[in-house]
Amino acid sequence: MLEKIREGSQGVIAKSILVLVILSFAFTGISSYLSSSTEEPAATVNGEIITQPALEQAYQNERARLQQQLGTMFDTLAANDSYMQSVKQNVLERLVADKLLDQSAVSLGLRVSDGQIKNAIMNEPAFQTDGKFDNDRYQAILRQLGYQAQTFRDMMRTDMTRTQLVRALVTSEFVLPSEAKYVAQLQDQTRDLRYLVVKSQPFLADVKVTDEQAQTYFDDNSAQFIRPESVSLDYVELDAKQMAKGITITDAQAKTYYDENKTQYRTAEKRLAAHILIEKGDDEVASKAKAEEIYKQLQAGANFAELAKKDSDDTFSREQGGKLDWFEEGVMQPTFDQALFSLKKGQYSTVLTTDFGFQIVKLLDIEGGQEVPFSDVETKIKDQLKEKQAVDKFYELQQTLADTSYEVPDTLSETAKAVDSKVETTARFTRNNVPPLFNQPDIVKAIFSANVLADGMNSDVLEVEPNHVVVLRAKTHTPAGSLPFADVKENIVAQLKQQQANEAARAKAQEVMTAVQNKESITDFTTKTNVTRNDPDVDNAIVKKAFQMPHSDSESVDTVALGSGYAVVILDKINAAKPADEAQLKALEEKLSSQYSEADYRAIIAMLKAQGEVTYPSVEQQ
Repeated sequence: MLEKIREGSQGVIAKSILVLVILSFAFTGISSYLSSSTEEPAATVNGEIITQPALEQAYQNERARLQQQLGTMFDTLAANDSYMQSVKQNVLERLVADKLLDQSAVSLGLRVSDGQIKNAIMNEPAFQTDGKFDNDRYQAILRQLGYQAQTFRDMMRTDMTRTQLVRALVTSEFVLPSEAKYVAQLQDQTRDLRYLVVKSQPFLADVKVTDEQAQTYFDDNSAQFIRPESVSLDYVELDAKQMAKGITITDAQAKTYYDENKTQYRTAEKRLAAHILIEKGDDEVASKAKAEEIYKQLQAGANFAELAKKDSDDTFSREQGGKLDWFEEGVMQPTFDQALFSLKKGQYSTVLTTDFGFQIVKLLDIEGGQEVPFSDVETKIKDQLKEKQAVDKFYELQQTLADTSYEVPDTLSETAKAVDSKVETTARFTRNNVPPLFNQPDIVKAIFSANVLADGMNSDVLEVEPNHVVVLRAKTHTPAGSLPFADVKENIVAQLKQQQANEAARAKAQEVMTAVQNKESITDFTTKTNVTRNDPDVDNAIVKKAFQMPHSDSESVDTVALGSGYAVVILDKINAAKPADEAQLKALEEKLSSQYSEADYRAIIAMLKAQGEVTYPSVEQQ
């Protein structure tokens, strides 16, 4: 019972939110099992449909997960319709995979008993209090999620059956110790090598590109020279924070507010409570009589702590002589709260009837409740009054902003005058470099909407953040299209020159490689020993090439392209790895096993798809 009291004081609802979110994620798609629709399905899997509502629910859950994981970065990604469409498609593929696994489990005759479901529910930490199953908590969470108990059990049965199949397949994967040892030896090998870099830069001076070559390249690669859609904006902005900067609050105004709201400037009073709890049990009358008898003993002078240790049904607080915790007023149940805050220090209440049973509450100590001096909060009060005045003015002007921009939709000049502001203008930008003020999905969508671009109208009032809005319109708009040759000629010439210089560097590298193979003496090579696969001191392309090259009695030599030209690489020696210790091998075994299991899972889904019939009726394949 103490845990329930503590949860009441420390925000059990808030603490349950994460559990609710997790459960809603875990059981996404249940609506597809419980309802049918005449609308076109998102997908059909061997005759069974995945509904659009089921997909939308799973998609919104995935959006919420990404937003929590990525924070503000998600807003930028969400503005990209192609990216979000790919997210939605991935969600649909997961739903299809689940459906395939469910069907396969049924065809194999896999079953989950009622006892297994009961054990799973009772062992689920989300439904436990102090490590034990709490039926009240279980029922409360189901109500929060909107599930009936039978519906939830059916959902658990489906999920557990699917899990049974997946585990039977992927957990059979294993890694032999010799396999892990072999992989460790490969991973930790090093190379002794020599390399010579032939840079392309020196060849640029001798390269010539004609206008005809540039034009031909432009004609053959027109898709590379697409101009993205761009726009510049006029906009009128209202920001309460900026308004607050122009407001002055006098000392007298701040003092008046302080005097009128002194209750706000007192530290919260906390009271340390103890109690003796008698649970109602099966015989409520007998339980109340027991509580009354304890009260009589207290009246007769018995020690509260001793009686709590002997008779209280709250096992946790009983060991502390009934001591609970510090509580602020208004946190606990009204009956408990009123009794606690009506007592003087050291006093105890009469027998109270609460949801927990029959309680006798004692006030052990009082803390806080002191008035904060005006000087300590003067600056804060002034900031609050500025903000309040600014917000009041903001809401007044926001309505004017909305009305005027709607009534005069083909200009923002009248709107700016109406709200005593001015029309601001942006530089030209594309979808990929939206100014920070407008870089939010809803605003980007409004900027590139037909209403703003095609019709030339003012936008609706768009929220940047709370108490900060804009109305915008297109100042200039350039649709996407092909760039003219004159605009890209210089870049094409530079690109073709670089390509020819690279080709010259490649030819030179080939000459050097031939010279090495002919045993000619070349002294410009750089020598490196014990180069690892991730050696930071050597170009990654050279390292990768060295680990791909075979080693033989004769010299192994090859060339590789670099960002700055080409390199000639000579592999001198392969150095065996030092033996890995047991901990390293164990970690590698677990990593390989996880990788193999993931590959097995993907192979299973691919096989089930190939053997079955999966269709995506929706044209957009949402």
